Parts: sequence; structure tokens; C-alpha cells
Amino acid sequence: METRIVFHIDFDYFYAQCEEIRTPELKSKPVCVCVFSDRGGDSGAIATANYTARKYGVKSGMPIMFAKKRLEEKKDAVFLPVDFDYYIEMSEKAMEIMKKNADVFEYVGKDEAYLDVTKRVEGNFQKASHLAQQIKNSIREKTKLSCSIGISPNKLISKIASDFQKPDGLTIVSPEKVDIFLEPLTIRKIPGIGKKTENRFSEMNLKTIEDLKKMDIFTLNKEFGRKSGTFIYNAVRGIDNEPVKEKEDSIQYSKIVTLKKDSKEYQFLSENLIELCKEVHDVVKKNNRMFKSIGIHFVQSDLSNKSKSRMLRNPTANLEELQKNVDQLLKEALENQTLTIRRLGVKVTELSEVKGQSDITSYF
Repeated sequence: METRIVFHIDFDYFYAQCEEIRTPELKSKPVCVCVFSDRGGDSGAIATANYTARKYGVKSGMPIMFAKKRLEEKKDAVFLPVDFDYYIEMSEKAMEIMKKNADVFEYVGKDEAYLDVTKRVEGNFQKASHLAQQIKNSIREKTKLSCSIGISPNKLISKIASDFQKPDGLTIVSPEKVDIFLEPLTIRKIPGIGKKTENRFSEMNLKTIEDLKKMDIFTLNKEFGRKSGTFIYNAVRGIDNEPVKEKEDSIQYSKIVTLKKDSKEYQFLSENLIELCKEVHDVVKKNNRMFKSIGIHFVQSDLSNKSKSRMLRNPTANLEELQKNVDQLLKEALENQTLTIRRLGVKVTELSEVKGQSDITSYF
């Protein structure tokens, strides 16, 4: 069977890195990009922190209040709100470069993708390494973004490898090096293994992938069920036959309309937005997607742009939820609106597939 060559490309601390590119003086400071909640003040969570902030124990998902406490003595710490429009623009430029260099391109999220490059490098890991370096250079040239790339015979190992030498890493795991690479790593490095599973292994006195390899398939199945047990058994041996598959890489769905008249009147704008929500919702439904972020967009009478968005607690595909949030955003946006609005748009981002409860095996 032909050896595949798969890249996993992951942007380093993506949102925070985008902010550093936009405002270079942030580079030396602890930077936290935050999803502020509607409650105002410091309520909300950290979306991404740069490496300077991470040194103080700030992590993604941490409440903003905790992060501020960790960075108390750092008077130059910066807390910024997320700016999805800008991050999407940066992401799309970089993804274009990746697509051009892949036999098969699989979009995973704004900051990561899988590339199957087997044909274009003729199954040669040396050539793959040169191609990866070219991709890194092109992305840096075009967007100033740094990324980390893992190269291996499958998606699982490449995902682990891309995280191995962050930031700006390039890690190659050729077939004969799989065991040497995986065995010293902690069990948690396997995508899909969370704190609970890790704790269970800890109780069994298993810390590394090498330790875990000593467990037979029957014990694993008994402990974790057949699906998860088989996944773990294969993962610690670097076995993963999941193909890289073309995935629709639409990062957002949006609809925009030129209004019949320029206006800043709530009732008129609200009626138009309700219709736009239905159109966006149809696209969401047709593509079997859920969304976690909702935004509205104004083109004002002087042709300047204004947008407002919010992150939901959980992904949804519900039309009422979309309309309710869009209405709330409209009310907020109109509070200090002086110019009339000429074009109006609705968009949803942070898309995910509609599927049942995710489990340990669905790490893609």
C-alpha cells in the first residue's frame, strides 16, 4: 500500500497573532483576545492568548476575570475583543495558499487544515519537507502569519506533530520514526483524550504512550467501550486510515441587501433583517450546519462599514435563535447611530456540522 503524506497546518495562537500583526507594538506584551458576554464588565472568556500571556498561566476558555488576576502585576497586559471579520480575512488568504499546494485540501477551522500531498511530492518525505517550508514562507510573505506544520503518513500523527514544536514548527515523522516519536509523549497528546480519560489512565499508573501500548485491546474495550477502546489501541500505535477529504471551506454564510431607502428606523431595518435571517438559515440548513457566532453588517450612507457580532454559548441551527440575536444586535447598534443605513447584512460564522454527541473518536 502506498505511503500517504499528510500535512496538518495549524496557525500559532491565531487570534492573538492576527492582533499582533495589525498592531506590532503588542508583540512584547501579554495579549488576550476575549469573547465578552452580554453581561458587561469582565464577564466572558479568553478566546486566545499569546505566548507571553500563556507564561502566566492564561489559557483559552479561561474566564476573563481569572486571566486578569493572573496578569495583575503585568501593567502592560492587553485585553481585546474578538474581531472575526478581520480573522476570517487573514484565514482566507492563508487557506488559498494551502489549497494551491495540496492534492486534497480539508478545511478544519479558521486556523487549521489537513493537506494530502502524496502525489505532488511523489511519496517522498524529503520533498514534503521542502513543500512545507515553501508553504510556511508564502503564508508569512502574504499575511505575516506564522504556522506550525506536522508531516506524517496520516492525520492523527500529523495533528500531534504540528503541536510538537510550536510556535513556527515543522515536524516530520516518517513511517519508520512513528514509534520513536510517539512513545515518549504523554497520553494527553492523543487528540480526543481529555482530562477524564487521562485521569483514569493515571490511576492505572500509565503516563506515556509507551506505557499505554502495554494494554491489550480487550482491557481497553472493557474499560472504555469498544469504539473508544479500539480508537485508543490504534492511536498509540500511530494507526489511522481516515482519508483527507475535501471539505467545504465556507467560513461564514452571509446575505446582504441594498435597502429600498436609506434609513436608521428600527422597525424598517428589523423587517429586512428577519427576511435576511430566513435566507441565511436556508443555506445553513441546506449545508447541514450549525453556527456559534452571529453578526450584522451596515453599509452607511457615507459608504463606511459598521458591524456587530456575538458568540453564543452553544452552536445552534435554530431560526428563532438567529432572529432573536440579530434583533438584539440591531437594537444595540442603533443606540448611537447617527448616519442612515444603505445596505444591511446578516452573517453566521464558527460553523460546525450537525451531528450527534461527539465522542473521543471525533477529533477532526
